Amino acid sequence: MSGGSPRVGVVGHTEWLDFAVVAHLPVAGEIVTAHEHFEVPAGGGAVAAVQLRKLAGAATFLCAVGEDRLGERSLAELRDEHGLEVHAAQRARPQRRAFTHVDRNAERTITVLGERLVPRGEDPLPWRSLADLDGIYFTGGDADAVRAARRAPVLVATSRAADALAEAGAELEVLLGSANDEREREGVERLRGLARWTVLTHGAQGGSWQGADGTSGSWPVAPPPGAPVDAYGCGDSFAAGVTYALAAGQDLPAALALGARCGAYCLTGRGPYAAQLTLA
Repeated sequence: MSGGSPRVGVVGHTEWLDFAVVAHLPVAGEIVTAHEHFEVPAGGGAVAAVQLRKLAGAATFLCAVGEDRLGERSLAELRDEHGLEVHAAQRARPQRRAFTHVDRNAERTITVLGERLVPRGEDPLPWRSLADLDGIYFTGGDADAVRAARRAPVLVATSRAADALAEAGAELEVLLGSANDEREREGVERLRGLARWTVLTHGAQGGSWQGADGTSGSWPVAPPPGAPVDAYGCGDSFAAGVTYALAAGQDLPAALALGARCGAYCLTGRGPYAAQLTLA
């Protein structure tokens, strides 16, 4: 990084999200009425990329989308409304979608529709330009996409991308997972030897980390700046904050503290983008 904010980006996925705000989740056979409904392009890659842009002033996002109206709309909104530099491969299939209930306790419950679309090293994307970035967050792609992202000095990845990460065998600065998600816990265990630091989030209890050198620690949850509204995107915003701080040359405790603040701010807005932390 040569002065100013670090140059950052995301390699991963985006999905079209339908949100329904309800008093409670429906039980079997029940009909509930949403008192609010909206749609946005989201998914872990997109949410993290927008949070990185709000911290750094600019962010690059390499992804894949479907060749349909929602794929085109996703790209247009991420570029025009959220200010991302987006480079996307197109797949001859519908854009992946997801449906999210948000209840009165601000908890989100997600149903995903369709196959996950991720970029591949064979796609005509600006892979070489990733070497010019200071930090990258990886949420999805093939092994060649991992290797291209590894050209950046800092590479943070979610354990949900375990297959590609394991095949690539690339070392990570941070491997992230949720202690409350069985798939992510399994990915952490599978990849633990690849990361300088393995980080597990514990929701409202903060989180814990373990270093490859045998060191370990924890961090507390950051107090939100307002009442909880919507938990969707909190973990992705946390990951973006960690990536930004490490790319800026900060140490792990400072990176985790910034990530916690990003997650806390996201919690106070409707949808993933309304209340994300900005550098100002």
